[in-house]
Amino acid sequence: MIQAKGIQKFYDQLQVLKGVDLHIAKGEIVSIVGASGAGKTTLLQILGTLDKPSADQNTQLLINGENVLQFSDRALSKFRNAQLGFIFQFHQLLPEFTALENVCIPAFIAGKGKSETEIEAKKLLDYLGLSERSHHKPNELSGGEQQRVAVARALINKPAVIFADEPSGNLDTVSAENLHQLFFKLRDEFGQTFVIVTHNEELANMADRKLVMVDGKIVV
Repeated sequence: MIQAKGIQKFYDQLQVLKGVDLHIAKGEIVSIVGASGAGKTTLLQILGTLDKPSADQNTQLLINGENVLQFSDRALSKFRNAQLGFIFQFHQLLPEFTALENVCIPAFIAGKGKSETEIEAKKLLDYLGLSERSHHKPNELSGGEQQRVAVARALINKPAVIFADEPSGNLDTVSAENLHQLFFKLRDEFGQTFVIVTHNEELANMADRKLVMVDGKIVV
């Protein structure tokens, strides 16, 4: 599903990633852990095509069989919208829109029709226990509810891979545990691959595989 080789990242003279190699199988849930500054989020952003690795002729990044480093910016945006989903620590919901409207946005960007998109969004919100909250705006939802809306938004285009950056870092203990269980339920029912950066040891240890980053490299 994801094959990366020789991923490097420089910010001026600072080297944040120092030749990361990894392979993640379809349907696998992989956690990435490490101290702050180890390069976890930078790696996640590159794997998720939100950022690009520093130029090197030996660098490779294949996602679902596609060499994404050769895409134009336009083709990459289209690929990202169709194939990848994202869940962030602070939800990133648009405050002026309802839960339903927030979930629909990636599908509208992909050019899908309003009627079919809203039907699918309602199904997802119902699946996530939010059918009664679909017309509420983010400030009317709890933190756990906002994060489940973000999960629904990540799923709306049926992506092959979901990238999550500290997804439970802003949640209370119960909401965090519910979210962690949800990831595994989604994988089992829909077959998505999950790549999760987290400081939560419980979530990290639940994953099929835990990768440990130290100083820009994966050491385990």
